[in-house]
Amino acid sequence: MTVVLDTETTGLEDKDRICALGLVMDDDKIHYELIHPGKKIPPEASAIHHITNEMVKEAPPFATSQSNELIRSLNSGEHTLISHNAPFDIAMLQKEGITWQGEIIDTLKCSKALMDDLDGYGLQFLRYELRLYRQEEEFFDRYGVKPTAHNAFSDALHTRMVYEYLLDLASHEKLVNMSQARLLLGRLPFGKYAKKRIETIAIKDPAYLKWMLESLMDMDEDLRYSIEYYLRG
Repeated sequence: MTVVLDTETTGLEDKDRICALGLVMDDDKIHYELIHPGKKIPPEASAIHHITNEMVKEAPPFATSQSNELIRSLNSGEHTLISHNAPFDIAMLQKEGITWQGEIIDTLKCSKALMDDLDGYGLQFLRYELRLYRQEEEFFDRYGVKPTAHNAFSDALHTRMVYEYLLDLASHEKLVNMSQARLLLGRLPFGKYAKKRIETIAIKDPAYLKWMLESLMDMDEDLRYSIEYYLRG
């Protein structure tokens, strides 16, 4: 069975925690829950997902939440966890004592691998780039909700739609393998050579790529691998 997961959090740092969680399963079972994160939600986080401290005041902490119980019941080698930027969501679960035991599909990484000519890969970007909005009304009506960006349940549904789109490009097994492997990116995602081929930059301006490797300590591991690969020639 596949389990699509999306989390909303208090931020992106190690100290941050889950404040909402959405799940969509194969059998059309769904789950959404607000979680008390054990710390204040800063306004910059609320500005993205619109979850306030007042909204989670009476919510359960993760340890006693239905989300905790449900995910633990699904956490086996028989189930595949699907997420857009899976390393982030998995890290958030690990902070709550859950290490996922099954296969993992990262729709963000797979989208980059299978469609390397796009201008972006965020969930909302793909919603429009892949024209998912043409089917989303019927898809969302099955669950009685409306599309809402940065809502954990809505984003889980959109992630499900991206996964189904990717299945037209690669098998489920290939998506699993792709999510685990190092990804050789074709284009630089940002900087003065944004959207240019890394292979070409490595020939014309290798000093710039070397500077990126030395200066950007928090660089995405796939981007670092790709730059190093093309610099080696």
